[in-house]
Amino acid sequence: MPPKLSGRCLCGAVRYKTTAAPLWTALCHCESCRRACSAPVVAWMGFAPSDVKWEGTRKTYQSSEIATRGFCETCGTQISFESTRWPGEIHLYAVSLDDPADYQPQLHCHAAERLPWLHMADDLPVFKAGADLS
Repeated sequence: MPPKLSGRCLCGAVRYKTTAAPLWTALCHCESCRRACSAPVVAWMGFAPSDVKWEGTRKTYQSSEIATRGFCETCGTQISFESTRWPGEIHLYAVSLDDPADYQPQLHCHAAERLPWLHMADDLPVFKAGADLS
């Protein structure tokens, strides 16, 4: 992946640019991510918050006691995730990239929650729960 990336919400009102390569990338199968995105799996990238520069208004929603999800108030696109579980990180949705083809996942996390009908043919490491990515 390029060290500097850019992305946006569906309508373009919220945009970001990164000043560094992701700390990690992962495909998450947890129920919380699936429900938040109405998707069978969610592609994530982790960054230090200081490495992400925002344009536009990113609203937040407290989705659990430990997590906050950022979204565009105009079109509703989810664009970020922050949690006390991973202090000092902000997670961005990989498909929000201007060029999602730049994304390369490193592993699957929360595979124990994977939907039984989803079959992915890759050779990435698989963790039944969260992965220690630090």
